[in-house]
Amino acid sequence: MRLYTYRYKGEIRVGRGEGDSIVPICGITDMKELIGCNFEDLWYDSPVKLDSVELLAPIPEPDRDMICLGINYVEHGEEAARYNKEAFLRERPHAIYFSKRINYAVAPFGEIDPHSDIVDKLDYECELAAVISRDAKNISAEDAYKYIFGYTVINDVSARNLQTAHKQWYFGKSLDGFTPMGPCIVTADEFEQPPRLALKSYVNGELRQSSNTEYMVFDLAHVISELSAGMTLKAGTIIATGTPAGVGMGFDPPRFLNPGDEVICEIENIGRIINRVGK
Repeated sequence: MRLYTYRYKGEIRVGRGEGDSIVPICGITDMKELIGCNFEDLWYDSPVKLDSVELLAPIPEPDRDMICLGINYVEHGEEAARYNKEAFLRERPHAIYFSKRINYAVAPFGEIDPHSDIVDKLDYECELAAVISRDAKNISAEDAYKYIFGYTVINDVSARNLQTAHKQWYFGKSLDGFTPMGPCIVTADEFEQPPRLALKSYVNGELRQSSNTEYMVFDLAHVISELSAGMTLKAGTIIATGTPAGVGMGFDPPRFLNPGDEVICEIENIGRIINRVGK
């Protein structure tokens, strides 16, 4: 099932996709209210055409910071180390976790704020993100996928100059407007587990990233099991699974984003988000 958050005639609604239409879910105005619901108990309104609504990020205002995986594709780790060994070169016997603040997630066709006053190395990262369906504590790897509500696409926009200047990545990843998300959440039952999905990004129409989620170093079963051994993953938690090679800092010389650039991030069977860098 494809689930959308959208604005129609001034109202924010949540609905399920059906062909070229969205079927509004009665009484639901926030995707977070839908997580954990029994879909058989829901009521629906009359469908509206997809092209008549303004799509918003599926979860515009998450309740907590996104959990992110760093250097979770081997080739991305290699390109990152070439760019800055001190910041990125490290042994990887364990997953690298960091958090990303999302005050308000950028809509799937919204604008990326470049923060040009403090950012001079703006980069993109196409990633698969998973949304936790119910509180998860002490979950085995075998049971981990039972705790995933669905999947979406994010662009983990990154200020490389800030990311490398600080020992932690939080500031360089968390500026306002640095998390485009969407275009929808596709429920987990639509995928094999773990999902093996083609992932691509384009800048101004040029293919930059092309990989598959099967090449993650640490899959979601490992991540959910490991994290839930020490913390409760609350329903609605978003986990971003890392990005493959092909980001701007990986080129020689680096190819960072500029105002006016268009970035497309797409993942097979979920969709694409298209975001332009603002002035």
